[in-house]
Amino acid sequence: MSLLSKPFVVDIATLVLNRLMTPRLKPELRFDEIPAHKRTIEVPTRHGNVPCIAYFPVAAGKPAVHVNVHGGGFVIAHPEQDDPWCRYLAAEAGVVVLNVDYSVAPRHPFPIPVEQVFDVVTWASRQDRDWDGRRLCVGGQSAGGSLAAAAARLALEGGGPAIALQVLHYAPLDLVTHAAHKRSPTGKPVIRPWMSDVFDPAYAPDPEVRRDRLISPAWGTNAAGIAGIAPAVVITCEYDRLRDEGIRYAEALDTVGALVEHHDVAGTDHGYNIMSFGTRALTERMYGLIAGHVRRATD
Repeated sequence: MSLLSKPFVVDIATLVLNRLMTPRLKPELRFDEIPAHKRTIEVPTRHGNVPCIAYFPVAAGKPAVHVNVHGGGFVIAHPEQDDPWCRYLAAEAGVVVLNVDYSVAPRHPFPIPVEQVFDVVTWASRQDRDWDGRRLCVGGQSAGGSLAAAAARLALEGGGPAIALQVLHYAPLDLVTHAAHKRSPTGKPVIRPWMSDVFDPAYAPDPEVRRDRLISPAWGTNAAGIAGIAPAVVITCEYDRLRDEGIRYAEALDTVGALVEHHDVAGTDHGYNIMSFGTRALTERMYGLIAGHVRRATD
């Protein structure tokens, strides 16, 4: 076991990371020109109330709803990093976006975040809301994509709620395999081996638990039995260490007819839309692609 994986080190490291990794998006990635029409909603779940920031489109009527799950290695609690994306999606797809402030590890390990996200999705699907819960999507980037995939799996296995689309944006889908054994064609990929040493044991301290289908749907035979799962858009990045597991899961989804699109973003790495190397042109192109899929899925 790496020294970084020891519980007391993981606890300290995640506290430090939450302080150091406060979102500081450069101006061109903030989409400041898109106004925010939002309010905070407390959503009841089996693990207590979860705050969600609801972003509303300008258009009148009863819009569809998209549940957004932020990233952060399951340990970083900064949903505000997705504020530009949520504003963009509400404006461009005409949907209400619920940005979920789920509880993070190590204080709240698996399955707490998965169950919270699924409970928010279930709550959002009900008909007495300010939106049409029959037209429902879920998605997330990085760890949020993993949680979105798990929520879609639980919806399949539990008989609902109906999900029109799941969006898995450069998601970790295999926590069994250490990051050091995941390839990248670039010399300094964003995902570093130390992240597996800290993030993975924080989220799932028992290595055997990391084999769970809700944590590692792309590992081994975990994708068996997903026929009927929500249609999916899977986005991977050429230089990302997580690319191969995203491709494997996209292939599994395609096998059962659930893949809407797999898009591999050329020439960039994990977090291209929120990190300093990101560009407005690429981010806007990808946001537009996702928003188009959400709009078509909920028409």
